[in-house]
Amino acid sequence: MKRKLRIYLADLTYNTVGLSTEVFPLNIGYIASYCKQNFGEQVEISLFKYIEKLESAIENELPDILGLSNYAWCHRIGLEMFKIAKEKNPKIITVWGGPNFPRDIISQEKFMKKHTDVDFYVPVDGETGFSNIVEKCLKSERLNFENVMSSPIDGCLSRDKNNKLQYSNPVIRIKDLDEIQSPYTSGILDEFFDGKLSPMIQTNRGCPFSCTFCTDGSELVKQVNKFSIKRIEDDLEYISKKVPKNIRSMTISDLNFGMYARDLEICDVIAQFQKKYNYPKIIQTTTGKNQKEKIIKSVKQLNGALRLMMSVQSMDEQVLDNIKRSNISVDHMLDLAPEIEKEGLSTTAEVILGLPGETYESHIKTLKDLVRADINYVRAYTLMLIDGSEMNTPEQRKKWGFKTKFRILPKDFVRLKNNKTVIETEEVVIATNTLSFDEYVELRLLAFIMFVTNIGLVYDPISNFLKEKNIDVFDLFYECLKQKDSAPSEIIEIFNKFKESTTNELWDSPEDIQNYFQNHENYQKLLGGEEGINVLQHYQAMVIFNNMEKWTEFTLKIAESLLIKNNKFSKDVQNQFIDVANYCRGLSFEPLTKNRKNKNPEFSFNYNITEWLKSKENLEKFKDSPQKVKFSFSEKQFKLVDDALNLCGDTMVGKSRIFRWIQPDNIWRIPMF
Repeated sequence: MKRKLRIYLADLTYNTVGLSTEVFPLNIGYIASYCKQNFGEQVEISLFKYIEKLESAIENELPDILGLSNYAWCHRIGLEMFKIAKEKNPKIITVWGGPNFPRDIISQEKFMKKHTDVDFYVPVDGETGFSNIVEKCLKSERLNFENVMSSPIDGCLSRDKNNKLQYSNPVIRIKDLDEIQSPYTSGILDEFFDGKLSPMIQTNRGCPFSCTFCTDGSELVKQVNKFSIKRIEDDLEYISKKVPKNIRSMTISDLNFGMYARDLEICDVIAQFQKKYNYPKIIQTTTGKNQKEKIIKSVKQLNGALRLMMSVQSMDEQVLDNIKRSNISVDHMLDLAPEIEKEGLSTTAEVILGLPGETYESHIKTLKDLVRADINYVRAYTLMLIDGSEMNTPEQRKKWGFKTKFRILPKDFVRLKNNKTVIETEEVVIATNTLSFDEYVELRLLAFIMFVTNIGLVYDPISNFLKEKNIDVFDLFYECLKQKDSAPSEIIEIFNKFKESTTNELWDSPEDIQNYFQNHENYQKLLGGEEGINVLQHYQAMVIFNNMEKWTEFTLKIAESLLIKNNKFSKDVQNQFIDVANYCRGLSFEPLTKNRKNKNPEFSFNYNITEWLKSKENLEKFKDSPQKVKFSFSEKQFKLVDDALNLCGDTMVGKSRIFRWIQPDNIWRIPMF
């Protein structure tokens, strides 16, 4: 009897200092499931998420085919796994797949010539291309390597014997996604219910938009293909029954969730499972770029588990046109803010620093407009240049005068058994022909100030009070930037270290990074959190865990100065401000210290701040008899935070990821009357 074809499939995550990507390997689950339904007992497939497990498996028993996913966060580890496998057996078939692949043919040829340990690349949906490779391997007598590589295979690209790129139909997409058997209900993904990973589902594939910075802006994936509601319901039922109690989150990998009419049905299904199984509590996804009314209805159904995400990127019309987002109505998004607020929903807006044509002034205006629109969280990210995106082409680089550097992807590093250090890197834009590097650094510091100060309920009282006095809340953040030298010494030190880290995290090339950290002493800096950090998250954690009281006092000082500057600080306003300030002090007091449950601050209030925050009335109408209020945590809050801290680890690197596991609002104390 002919032996089974042995296949290893891996979607790898680093876990050297905690998990870097904590979701199930759903992508390879689909590929494995499709192969099993096509080839049955002819194939033996093993799935891998953790690097050390794949390392050991390759060391103990090589597969016939090694297939790996290729994203920005697992690119170099994939190359290293291929290299290790090829050194043991040059005739092993290696297959790479995923969006981290150049768009144009010339760049694709260079890519394949550079990565000689890669035999095949599957550029878009992986099921058909990979199964076509498997089929050819099964038909090849004794798995003859030269025969398998001798001619093009539909759904993928490869090299011929002269190292030339060969392909026939490189992109094959399955329109009826139910043709792929579920990797959940078939049990293929059961081993990943391990108390570490968060389940992921997919309801559709594709994106109708053409954003130039995104790999999914390609014409190849404009058609949106869907799984049936019944299929999604079956998967959710299976997941909800098997997910460990300590895992409260779920990821929906759709690119525009909530934008389609049927997403309301999906949300209704999820809501039913929330009621039945008390899961999921948090849903990570990217909500749609248009059709916000539908998205609001979707978010509303999910009991606070999903936050409305507004992928704004910029509010400047010319910049939006430069990146092919002129068909996405930003104004329409913001017009819905009152309705969003009325429904009590939380909103997040993403912007990107360094986009083509963006200036210091236009970026500031974008941030200011979003704050004025009462967006709860405004997140500013640095522009990345990614293989497969239109922006990462020679023409676009030259047109916009991109100046780039490389930096380490946080937590994405490992020292393998062969003693080689592998580190994932990203190329980021740090200046353009309309934005200088000094402006980039200052805007990053402003992003940090907003990241810490505009996070959840903790400073809502002071923001609301400023708005009541007709003071622009954005001025609070901007004045914190301009008056940073007047902050407490601990906060000044954090500001200085943040700017230093923002500059020092930048390298001239990925090779410089790889070479530097091969040294044992330098590698220890990665382990200790001295290098390779997410700068925003790291210093945010430093504030919240160690310096929250100082940050609050600095914020209140700036708020008071704005009231005085705008001639709004009468005796009555001063008395109101005292209550508002103390309320912020209470909410923010030692939110994440180990003894946080034992120290509960108490203040006396002349105004009912809690009721005022729920209303649209002025604070003066909520004057009340003096009342003492204690600020503490509920048992539910305490348990949520403890579970998150246990998952993230006790290092600053781990702590900086805590908001991935719990909603920010659960961090802060609540008033106890």
